[in-house]
Order: sequence, then structure tokens, then C-alpha cells
Amino acid sequence: MPELPEVEVTRQRIDGPVRDARVLAIRMGKPLRWPLGCEPDSLVGLRVGPVQRRGKYLWLPLNDAPAAAHPAGLLLHLGMSGALSWLPDAQLPTAGPHDHFDLQTDRGTLRLTDPRRFGAVVYSPGLNLPPASNLLARLGPEPFDAALTGPIFHAHLQARRSPIKQVLLGGQAVVGAGNIYACEALFRARIDPRTPSDRISPARAQRLLEAVRDVLGQAVALGGSTLRDFHDPHGMDGQFQASAQVYGREGQPCLNCARPVKRLVQGQRSTFHCSHCQRR
Repeated sequence: MPELPEVEVTRQRIDGPVRDARVLAIRMGKPLRWPLGCEPDSLVGLRVGPVQRRGKYLWLPLNDAPAAAHPAGLLLHLGMSGALSWLPDAQLPTAGPHDHFDLQTDRGTLRLTDPRRFGAVVYSPGLNLPPASNLLARLGPEPFDAALTGPIFHAHLQARRSPIKQVLLGGQAVVGAGNIYACEALFRARIDPRTPSDRISPARAQRLLEAVRDVLGQAVALGGSTLRDFHDPHGMDGQFQASAQVYGREGQPCLNCARPVKRLVQGQRSTFHCSHCQRR
């Protein structure tokens, strides 16, 4: 599943090509997770503003005036297997069976490909208005937000008793630490993934927050992770998985202590950890 690093890489790489482009047409394929919510033709002629990200959602503002303060727009989610491609007109292939959305502009076409169709493209009259505001309401703090301090993060952890790995995946304490990145952050912070969240001390919470930021920052720099479907808008795979220290390394020696990395299942997801280096 594309997580925060993959979505941020996508945002960075479509923002330049699509910003200020004028919408010429919208093509809808098979139904996605939710309906578009407007007539596609009603968006023709609008210009795309700066692409934004909130959690794993992308926001494409659509302006009907150059200085629109609170524009309407499209909220996009890549679902379990989606990816966006930026296709210049000269390279635009015929839409295939898994190509479910095309935003055709005077600069090229932004295409959503999603084999499992859990992704979404939803029109909203504003980012702070329904339906966008409803979809974003339960998201936790952004990991790189300066307002998310160690004490605030620790307070979020103290409010929960579930294992810390599950709390990270839940996204209320901080968004973006998907399965790969949660495993890696907990390893770097030397915290056992089974540790109850409310037993994390302030010092360990600070260390974990720094580890989450380090892991996510490294993942963005490496183009995200490609395990199956993800590629960036120019067709390039992510490379973070090659740098993983525990994820996917069951039975291999820990890079710190040389003992074998172990795998356990938490909430139907594989967790990789070193039982010697990571303590409860």
C-alpha cells in the first residue's frame, strides 16, 4: 500500500508539471471507492493550483480565478495498489483496464492506475469543507510538523494501551508510519513493537518520534518503497526497501548485534524486529 513517503514523492513529482495547467477534460473509468461527486464537464477550464498532501491524501486545488483564496478541488487517495502517472500528450497511451481516472490538461495527462480500485478521486468545494473535511478529520499530526513536539507525541501514546506498533499504524498519534516504516522506526528507537503504548516513557517517545521522522525522511529521499505496484509519476520505482534494516529480513543477522531478525504477526500484519536490540 502506498504510504506517506510514496504519496509525498508523488506530490513532489506532479506539482511542477500540473501546477497552473488548465483542465481540458476528465475521463472516468470503472467506479472507484467513492463517486467523483460532480459532473466531470463542470471542471473543464479550471486551473490546477499547488498540489498539497495531508496524510496519504493528495489535494489538487482547482481555481476559477487566479487569486481564489479557498478553491474547490479534487481529493485523491491511492488506495491499496494505486499510482499516478504524468503523461505528456505525445506519450499518452490508450487507457487500459486498470486506468480509472484521467485529468487531461493543456500540459499533459495525470492518470490514476489502480488494479484493486480501492483508490478514490473525490470533488470537494474546499479542503476544509465536506466531503474533504470529513475524510481528513480523524488524521493525526503530520510527522514533520514543528507543532508535534515530544511531549505532545508522548501524550498521544499515553492515551492508548495497544501495542506501540499498532498505535503507529493507527495514525492518530502521527500519520504516515505504515508497516515498513513503523518496523524500521521502532528498530531505530530500540523499542519492542509489542510494548504497550502507555508504557512508553517521555524519553523513549522523543526517541521514537525522531526515528519516525528519520525513517520517513530517508524514504522520501529514496523515492519511497516499491514492493509490488508503486511507481512514481515518471515510472520510477522506490528504493527504500533496499535500505531496510529489519523489514523483510526474517532470519538474517541483525545489523547491530548479528542475532537473527524475527517476524511476528500483529493485527494481521508482519512485524520484523530484533528481540535483543529492541526492549519492552
